Amino acid sequence: MYEERLKDSCRIAGEGTTSVQLFRSWAQLDMASVLTGWYGYNIFNIANFIEYEPYPKRRKLDKQNQYRTVETSNKEYELTHKVPTAIYRPFSDSTLKQKSKSVEKHKPEVVVLDEEEEEEECVLLDGRTSIDNLYPELLCIIFQKLDLQTKGRVAQVCGKWRDTVYLKSVWKGCEARLHLRKSNPTLFPSLVRRGIRRVQVLSLRKSLRELVNGVPNLESLNLSGCYNLTDSALDTGINRDLPNLKTLNLSLCKDVTDNSLGRIATHCKNLESLDLGGCTKITNTGLLLISWGLKQIRRLNLRSCWQISDHGIGHLTGISNQPSTGAKQLLQLCLQDCQKITDESLKFIADGLQTIERLNLSFCLSVTDTGLKSLSRIPGLQELNLRSCDNVSDIGIGFLGNASPSNLSSLDLSFCDRVSDSSMAHIASGMTGLACLSLSACQITDGGLARVCRDLQQLQVLNIGQCNKITDQGIMNLSTNLKSLKSIDLYGCTKLTSSSIQALEKCENLKIINRGLWHQF
Repeated sequence: MYEERLKDSCRIAGEGTTSVQLFRSWAQLDMASVLTGWYGYNIFNIANFIEYEPYPKRRKLDKQNQYRTVETSNKEYELTHKVPTAIYRPFSDSTLKQKSKSVEKHKPEVVVLDEEEEEEECVLLDGRTSIDNLYPELLCIIFQKLDLQTKGRVAQVCGKWRDTVYLKSVWKGCEARLHLRKSNPTLFPSLVRRGIRRVQVLSLRKSLRELVNGVPNLESLNLSGCYNLTDSALDTGINRDLPNLKTLNLSLCKDVTDNSLGRIATHCKNLESLDLGGCTKITNTGLLLISWGLKQIRRLNLRSCWQISDHGIGHLTGISNQPSTGAKQLLQLCLQDCQKITDESLKFIADGLQTIERLNLSFCLSVTDTGLKSLSRIPGLQELNLRSCDNVSDIGIGFLGNASPSNLSSLDLSFCDRVSDSSMAHIASGMTGLACLSLSACQITDGGLARVCRDLQQLQVLNIGQCNKITDQGIMNLSTNLKSLKSIDLYGCTKLTSSSIQALEKCENLKIINRGLWHQF
């Protein structure tokens, strides 16, 4: 057999070639060339017969050679099986060059690299590629998305992450929540380093002086619920000018009196928001101090300040015989549950606070239709809350509806028993810009609801819970006409059936359908 093949090879090599010369020429050939010389063509892949190392050295292949190698097989496998190649490149690397390959839209993009580029990419993927290669600016953007607790944990990972987390842009707009129980010399410098200017005190067992002195650029201070806060404690904290303080919350601090308001009016001249909800010891004198010292005040909450009366509102609006008083820039005023407030206070507000936009008079039982007539003269009034004002009737709503122009976007008449379909006619004709309307427990029927649905095309929130006279016909009309409605409250509407609910579910923009106990605050 061997001799026959030798003769065939000699015949192929040509005449005049000896066997010794042919053997020497074979010694200079590799196995692939020998087998090709025997059969005249490459009938199989020589790589299948040659054992190779798990990590072979790279060899520069002959461009004219058509043999299949392991590398080319892997590339073809990735292309046929649609396996995307994702290569991470640090921002400091500017030497690598990518050659993109345009493919069809439904196929993933594959990055094809040269032989030298592949070697460099393998080095990066093997050892030097991690999140540490990201610039601090990119880490900062990532850390901004985290909550406060996670940001604190990230700062304990490594020094680089700690330095990045402590950048002021990461904590922009964040509010620190603290328990002021014992001295901590590193707490306040840490807040200043991170640029935190908003602080909420959860519990107070020591003086506020360390907080105010430790965070000199304090913009917001929330002391809500600190029951042991007294005038003496505020005196030690607010004992110097605080020009950067914009927001102060003292709600539910029941031991705070007018003396604290005097100190606040003296040292916090640039205060814009003051919350005194539940401070039952505040009197009309405190409102006089506010109107005298806080000329920049825009938001004032006096909820459940039971000692405030019409005389104090007169001080606040500057109508009384005090020419230097008056919070003329006030935009939001909450008088909820102030039982001594009457129509006289609403007259003061209409005359002295023409720029007011939001007014909350809920549970003010002494407010009547006469007071609403005064409020109709405020051109910029946008939100009005008359919840549980029992003495408000259709006549007062008529005064509001006939105001020209009417910029009301939110009106709450819940639990006003004297409001009926006549009020719906005034609302539909004069308050066409309403986006939120609350009529819970009002005496309205399908006819009044139909008038509202026809004219209030911008209405997005409608609360008609406990309106026992509403039937399926009114809801069917509502689902047909109110295309912009997003939320509706139907709690306690006993005459509704499943057919009306199914009609509401077909509304495109309607997201919330409440049929259970629900209160909007």
